[in-house]
Amino acid sequence: MVVSVLPSAEQLPAVLPTDRLSVAGRPSPVLRDELRRIPDARNAVSVVGVYLQSFGVIAAAVLIGRWWAYVAAFVLMGRAFALYAILAHEAAHRLLFSRRRLNDLVGRWGLAYPAFVPFDVYRRSHMAHHRDEMGPNEPDTALYAPYPVTRASLRRKLTRDALFVSGWKNLKPLLRAVGRADSRPLALRILGVQVLIAVTLGVLGPWWLYPVLWLAPWMTVWRVINRLRAIAEHGGMTRSEDRRLTTHVVRQHLLARFWMVPFNTGWHLAHHVDAGIPFRRLPDLHRELVEAGWVTPALEYPSYRALWRTLASR
Repeated sequence: MVVSVLPSAEQLPAVLPTDRLSVAGRPSPVLRDELRRIPDARNAVSVVGVYLQSFGVIAAAVLIGRWWAYVAAFVLMGRAFALYAILAHEAAHRLLFSRRRLNDLVGRWGLAYPAFVPFDVYRRSHMAHHRDEMGPNEPDTALYAPYPVTRASLRRKLTRDALFVSGWKNLKPLLRAVGRADSRPLALRILGVQVLIAVTLGVLGPWWLYPVLWLAPWMTVWRVINRLRAIAEHGGMTRSEDRRLTTHVVRQHLLARFWMVPFNTGWHLAHHVDAGIPFRRLPDLHRELVEAGWVTPALEYPSYRALWRTLASR
């Protein structure tokens, strides 16, 4: 029975600073300038790719017209919301495009609102998360704190995610916001984007495409993926200036990167060491941390499955 998932002192060697990294692991000014360059054109291609992997998946299902194609599209659309969410997260950090107005326009209307995310509210809460992970103002304490849990407890959580319970819990605040004067404009913008998506899908095929292949995957498959990813990032960790005690390290495999941690978000410790590094350069910062001896093999979980087993081992 595991009672804590925190690394031991032996797993946290004090090898910093070096000439390239500060005592907290942040890159030196010269290295940081190199890592912080935002590749606007490549990121634009990534945004287009998100649309191809969402609307394109649905269009392919309609074109094939077989039941199994719709089932595959349902599952893949859960994964598509991971794509929207992670690039919206990148825009929330102002790292998607170097022009701030373009960054926020695409992040807000092109990525966050299609995924039911109130972009500016999310940005404020997410910055609070980065300022003091697991601290008193951590917005996701309830999600991270209880771990490790029993296997039965994690199974119940994932069952609620898969059976619309968590999805409805997340959708209700948006619907209630329509009735409040202070939140109505934002809620109507998000709902307006959803209406546009529904109309677009109605042109592609049957009327039920939006509820079955957009809304339902967001309320089920995406909820499962999102929980598994989130607890793999910070589940059971603690407040500390040493980011190795706030964020897990997991070896990145292609299947996990496809389904759950696209756009290099699986190199999450590097992201928390320096939240100003664009996603394409996170593996480079992680490599620097490994080469410095700050991130050791003993600190790294060999897979997400291994970490989830530990998180459900109480």
